[in-house]
This record gives sequence, structure tokens and C-alpha cells, in this order.
Amino acid sequence: MGALSILLIAVGAVLTFALERDAEGINLDTVGIILMVVGAIGLVVSLLRGSMVGFSSTRERRTSADGRTVVERDRTSGI
Repeated sequence: MGALSILLIAVGAVLTFALERDAEGINLDTVGIILMVVGAIGLVVSLLRGSMVGFSSTRERRTSADGRTVVERDRTSGI
């Protein structure tokens, strides 16, 4: 989602600031601003989701009754 958000921001900026053409029936500046806002919202959501869910690390260790390690597992998530 992060790469798509950056692409939306870039396309919106081009439509708003770099394009000097007029399209009949549509305001390209408004379309560009809408794309930049949607891209910014998507980028913020992507960053929040990544910091809350995606970048976690868990270590699990279970031992038997006599003290030997039965299961030792490291789990890292890179969503």
C-alpha cells in the first residue's frame, strides 16, 4: 500500500503543479489535489499498520518438566 500511496501523491502533484492543459468538463487541479490527499491518507495508514502490526518479534520457549528445552521458536513478522 505504501508504494501505491507514493505513486498517487506523485501523479496528483504532476496534475496539480506541472500540467498546464485544460480538460473540458474536469478540473485537473482538483483531481490532482484529491489524488494527493488519498495518497497521503493511504501512506499514513500504511505506516501506522506497519508499526502496530508488521514490525513485531516474538520469542517462544517451552521447557519440559525435567528442564530440557522442548520448543524454541523465534517469529518475526514483516507484513
